[in-house]
Amino acid sequence: MATLISSFVPLFLLLSISSSFWISFSSDETIKTFIFRVDSHSKPSIFPTHYHWYTSEFAEPTRILHTYDTVFHGFSASLTETHAASLSNHPSVLAVFEDRRRELHTTRSPQFLGLRNQHGLWSDSDYGSDVIIGVFDTGVWPERRSFSDTNLGPVPARWKGVCQTGARFVAKNCNRKLIGARFFSKGHEAAAGPGGPIAGINQTIEFMSPRDADGHGTHTASTAAGRNAFRASMGGYAAGIAKGVAPKARLAVYKVCWKNSGCFDSDILAAFDAAVNDGVDVISISVGGGDGISTPYYLDPIAIGAYGAVSRGVFVSSSAGNDGPNIMSVTNLAPWLVTVGAGTIDRNFPADVVLSDGRRLNGVSLYSGVQLKGKMYPVVYPGKSGELSTSLCMENSLDPNVVKGKIVICDRGSNPRVAKGMVVKEAGGVGMILANGASNGEGLVGDAHLLPACALGSDEGDAVKKYVSSSPNPIATIDVKGTVIGIKPAPVVASFSARGPNGLNPEILKPDLIAPGVNILAAWTDAVGPTGLDTDPRKTEFNILSGTSMACPHVSGAAALLKSAHPDWSPAAIRSAMMTTASITDNTNRPMIDEATGKPSTPYDFGAGNLNLNHAMDPGLIYDITNSDYEIFLCAIGYNPKLVQVVTRSPVACPMKKPLPENLNYPSIAALFSTTSRGPSSKTFLRTVTNVGQANAVYVTKIAAPRGVTVTVKPMKLVFTPAVKKISFFVTITADSKHLVLDDAGAVFGSLTWTDGNNTHVVRIPIVVTQLDPL
Repeated sequence: MATLISSFVPLFLLLSISSSFWISFSSDETIKTFIFRVDSHSKPSIFPTHYHWYTSEFAEPTRILHTYDTVFHGFSASLTETHAASLSNHPSVLAVFEDRRRELHTTRSPQFLGLRNQHGLWSDSDYGSDVIIGVFDTGVWPERRSFSDTNLGPVPARWKGVCQTGARFVAKNCNRKLIGARFFSKGHEAAAGPGGPIAGINQTIEFMSPRDADGHGTHTASTAAGRNAFRASMGGYAAGIAKGVAPKARLAVYKVCWKNSGCFDSDILAAFDAAVNDGVDVISISVGGGDGISTPYYLDPIAIGAYGAVSRGVFVSSSAGNDGPNIMSVTNLAPWLVTVGAGTIDRNFPADVVLSDGRRLNGVSLYSGVQLKGKMYPVVYPGKSGELSTSLCMENSLDPNVVKGKIVICDRGSNPRVAKGMVVKEAGGVGMILANGASNGEGLVGDAHLLPACALGSDEGDAVKKYVSSSPNPIATIDVKGTVIGIKPAPVVASFSARGPNGLNPEILKPDLIAPGVNILAAWTDAVGPTGLDTDPRKTEFNILSGTSMACPHVSGAAALLKSAHPDWSPAAIRSAMMTTASITDNTNRPMIDEATGKPSTPYDFGAGNLNLNHAMDPGLIYDITNSDYEIFLCAIGYNPKLVQVVTRSPVACPMKKPLPENLNYPSIAALFSTTSRGPSSKTFLRTVTNVGQANAVYVTKIAAPRGVTVTVKPMKLVFTPAVKKISFFVTITADSKHLVLDDAGAVFGSLTWTDGNNTHVVRIPIVVTQLDPL
C-alpha cells in the first residue's frame, strides 16, 4: 500500500525492519528536513528522555529541529536522503516523510451568523470568555484594539503557555486577551538555507518573533475573537464596529507561517504539540496543501497533529482551500478536522465600469484614493496582442507608450490581483479593469487597489473587451460606490471555495459547512499596507480580505462560544451541532446559489450548509464520535495496525471483521454505488444520536430522498427519556445505477431530518448518492 501511495504524493513512507541503520554518507549530498514517527514505547530505559534517545541513536543534536511528544511521538531533523533512508530501517521508526511547505488559504459577519448583542449564544456563553483559541498563522500585531484586555477577567488557571519574546515582541505584548504567543521557524530556516528570507533578510520585512509581518494572522485571530473596536473601517469601507465571533475568548498565537515563504509541516507539528500542552480549547488553522493531492492521513502531519489534539478534546477548525469551483478540490479531509468553505455575507462594495455608450458593467472595488469622478479615459486591452504576460499585466510587461493616461484591462490569474494594479500604475495607467476568465466565472472579491480599479465577472469582462475591440475610440470611467448592506441573495457559495467530493474517502462528505469568507473586515498588521505588497506605503488598522482562511476562524470562534456554553461537549459534538443546524437557504428563503454558476448549490459546495449559530446553541440531538470510532474508521479504510498507530500514537488492534468506513457516526451520509451493478442495489448505514435537549423528547423523521433514490429509516420515531439518551437507527438507500441521473458533479442529493413535536429542533443531515467505477 505504501508503494501505491508514494507514487502520487511528494512524500515517502518507509516501514521496513532491519538491524542496521547507521551508514556513511557523502558530505556533498543535499540536506533536507524529514519527520520521523517513532514508537515511543520502544525507548530503551537507559535513556532518561526521548531526546537523549534520538540524539544518541538517530541523529546528532545539531541535526534535530523539533522533538514531539504530545500529539505526535518523534522528531524532525535535517539529513541527507541516504541518512533518512537508513534511519527508516530502525525497528522503532514507524514512518518517515519529507517536510512539506503549505500555503495560507487567503464586521458584519458575526451579525450575519445570527449573533446579536445581549441575546442568544453571545450572552449564554459570556462571549466565550473562559475558552482559549490557538491560532496557527503568521503571528499577530498585538497593539491592535482587537486584542485589548479591558474588562477581561484573569487568565484561565489551566493555561500553561508562554509569551515568547523576540524581534519587536516583548512579554508585555501579551495580556489577559492575548495570553500566549510562540513562533516556530526551525523547519522554515532549514528549508531556506543559510541567508534565507527570514528575520528581515533579503527583500522583505519579517520578524523572528510572534510579531506579524504579513497581516494574515492578525486578521484571522481578530476574526475569531477580536474585541469590540468602534469606528472601524478600511479606508472608509465597511465602517462600524468590528468584533470577532467570540470577543471575550482568549487568544494564543502560534506563528508557523512566514511572509512570502509559506508554512512547513515540521513547524506546524511542533505548534500542535505546544498548543495542546499549553491548554488551548480550540485550534484554528487556515493552512492547506494547495497542490491538488489528497495525501493519506498517515503521511499528513496536519491530519496527524489534529488527531492528537482532537483525541484530547481540542476542537480543530481548518480551511477547505481556495481552488474552487473545481470539483474534488477540497483539502484538509481528515474526518476529525472540521473543514470550512466560504460564503458571502449581505454586504458588498459595488463599483461600475461606465462605457461611452451608456452601459454600466457591474463589479466590485475597495479603492479608497482619489476617484475619477466621472471623467472618461481611453481604454486599452494589452492582451489583444496575444502576449500572455501583457494580458495578465505581469511585472514589466506593459509598454508605457501604450497604456499611459488610459484605463487598462488586465486578465485575472498568475500574479496577485493588486500587483496588476501596481504594474498598470507604474506604466502610467490611470485605472484598471480586472477581468475574470472562464475559470473564475462570476466570482468577485474586493481589493484595496493602489489606483482606481474595478473587478468584473467573466461575462462583463468579455463585454468590455468586445467593446474595446469593436469601438474606434473606446472610453470609459470607473464609478466606485462604497459600502452597501442588505445585499440579496446572501449567503452565496464563493466561487473560489473548494468543492467536494472528498478525494481521499468519498464516504465522508467534505467540506463540512461554509461560513463568511468574502470581503471580511478584521485587524491588520502595521508592517505592510492593505494590498500586502512591500511597495504599498499605506497603513491601516483594519483590512478586508477574502478566502476560506477568513471562513475558518468564524467556525473557530463559534466553537469557542459553544464550548463555553457546553463545556462537556466533545469536538465531534460541537461540529455536529453546527452541521445539523446549518442553513441551506439564503435571505430570500431560496436555495443557496453557487456564485460560479448562478445555479443552486449542492452539499459538494456547502457541506451541511451555512453556519447558523443561534440554532447551534440548542441542536436537540448530536452525532458524537469517540477516539475508538476514529480508530475503527482507519481500520475500515484499509490501514493496518502499524499505519493506524502512525496517526493515533498507540497500538490498535483492528476488528477481525473489516468495518465499513461509511458507518463512522458522521452527521452526513454518502452512498457510493458501482457503475457496473445490475438492477437496484441497497446500502444500509448505522447512525447514533444523543439527546442534548429536554430529557423527555420524541423525534420523527422526515426524508427528502435524492432524485431516483429510495431512502428508508428504521425506526422512524425516536423516544428519549431520562434513562434513554442515545438511540441508534438504520438508513437504507436503494438506487438503480442504470436509471440514476446524476448532476454535473456526478451525484444526487437529499437529506434526513429529525424533528420534535413542535419543530423546536430540526436536526438535518445531507445525503449524497453517487457512482464509482470499481477499482
